[in-house]
Amino acid sequence: MAPKSAKAAAANMSSSTKKAAAKPSSIPDIDPNSSFTPESFERELKALAAKAKDETWGRFAAQQATIYLKSITFLSLIAVYSNVSQLALSPVYGSIPSARWHSKLIMAACFAGWSSNLFLSRTLRIKPVVLLPIIAIYIPTLQFFLYKASGLLTAYWGPLVTEALTLFPLMSITAACVATDLEGADLSALPGWLADATPGLGSYGLFKAAEKVSGSLIEKYVGTSFFNTRLGLEILLAASYTLLAPSKLLVFTLPALLHTALLNTHVPTPMALVSLNATLKSDGWTILDRRESLTGYISVMDNTVDGFRVMRCDHSLLGGEWVKFIGTGQFKGNQVAEPIYGVFAMLEAVRLVEAPHPISDSDAKALVIGLGIGTTPAALVAHGIDTTVVEIDPVVHEFAEKYFQLPENHTSVIEDAVSYTSRLANESTAPFDYIIHDVFTGGAEPIALFTLEFLQNLNALLKPEGVIAINYAGDFALPPPKVIVQTIRQVFPSCRIFREHPRDEADFEKSQRDFTNMVIFCTKLEKGISFREPTRRDMLNSPSREMFLTPKHEVRDADFLAGEDDGILTRNDTQKLVKWHETSALGHWTIMRTVLPPAVWEAW
Repeated sequence: MAPKSAKAAAANMSSSTKKAAAKPSSIPDIDPNSSFTPESFERELKALAAKAKDETWGRFAAQQATIYLKSITFLSLIAVYSNVSQLALSPVYGSIPSARWHSKLIMAACFAGWSSNLFLSRTLRIKPVVLLPIIAIYIPTLQFFLYKASGLLTAYWGPLVTEALTLFPLMSITAACVATDLEGADLSALPGWLADATPGLGSYGLFKAAEKVSGSLIEKYVGTSFFNTRLGLEILLAASYTLLAPSKLLVFTLPALLHTALLNTHVPTPMALVSLNATLKSDGWTILDRRESLTGYISVMDNTVDGFRVMRCDHSLLGGEWVKFIGTGQFKGNQVAEPIYGVFAMLEAVRLVEAPHPISDSDAKALVIGLGIGTTPAALVAHGIDTTVVEIDPVVHEFAEKYFQLPENHTSVIEDAVSYTSRLANESTAPFDYIIHDVFTGGAEPIALFTLEFLQNLNALLKPEGVIAINYAGDFALPPPKVIVQTIRQVFPSCRIFREHPRDEADFEKSQRDFTNMVIFCTKLEKGISFREPTRRDMLNSPSREMFLTPKHEVRDADFLAGEDDGILTRNDTQKLVKWHETSALGHWTIMRTVLPPAVWEAW
């Protein structure tokens, strides 16, 4: 007989075994019919290990995917904001001054954020990521007030100061957040040096790729809806940051939200336009319409004091005309309006260039590249000339017909002039008697439209006795005007150049700038260029044409103060002009601030 203590132990063991069997267990059930052998035990252990491994790898993969998805999202958002920030600056400073510091500021923000991610995480009592929506919501308000100081900051420093207070903090904190997240990325498969460099280089590469793609998309669809406008995109991006990083701190953004909704005149809504016009009324201006398009921020404005109307594109003017004269006095019944800039009337002097076999207006065909407000095309149509207008921006064409005296009886081509002329030059031979080349050159000439190759296409489209007139605005103290003229002369053997006004020697001595409009008249003939005396019909009953139609202030080679040794402009060698864009654009910005009051530029 077993001792009492042994019996009790056996009873306890039996009881414990029953209780254990009654409890659920993660250990798989063992087949009672199979023998409990070391082999079966080993199989069970392997099954458990495989299951644990699968669960671990699943969690790991999900964790890694979250890290990369979050980083890609933030990098994509800031890439879009990089483009939107430049768009928001261009109505106040122009596209070239706006871009002057941009890439340097982006690099500095990336470095500052990436190198300070640990510092921010340890010193801030909150996660840096929750600051992103707050900054994004305040950016439109900060921009609104900083623009009012643009006259003081100038186009040289204004873009830098504005982006330093808006885009820089958003960019640097985004970089810090991405750097912190990517510390959890598993790069153990890479060599040590590559694993250290990949997060930073990969993030910057992704940012630049997203910046390029988003820039192309914005340019293609800008102005097509509220959320494809400057302020609309800023509002959409702020909402995206809010969804990605919600926090109780968002209550502090209420002032910015109210300002954007009720007081920010840059928001493209009817209510904001009414508020803007109430602001501009004291300066004697009214905005009739405004739109954002692929060439910039386009608006039509009336000067209610002096009685003229202009079309604006970003920080420049595409043209203007006197509206107070329409239908009154001697102007009653006129076919054309009075331009406020005489140079546009001078372009019509292509009809005055003497040819061996003069052609009547009713038989002539003209090509106008660049519409503006339509001053030159309207005059050509008034003379009975079959006129084709090539304009890249559909909004410019729409506004010219709706708010200015551009007649409907012309052929309009809404297309890039480079592709249009290249295709037409291959399809037909010399169909035009007159070509007017009048594209915006206010410190930012569209270089492709002044290259040797483009001018050769125009030469192919011009009849043997035809005339071309090229309008160019530039600073005679800088190389670009001379380079442009040398390129034109390479294609057309006979040319004469005329300024809108003679050089102001006193101002030139003071500023060392000689910025003006000039018109280059050229033919394909070797005999030179002469102008016939204009008739009363040539003047179209227009005082502006009586004063400016006949070219007066001829430019000599000695008037070009730089650029003699820079050769000509070709499609593959455009840097000789690009490097001077900044200087020319800054000078043009200063001039524009004297043409219209600062409030008009700053309030959009």
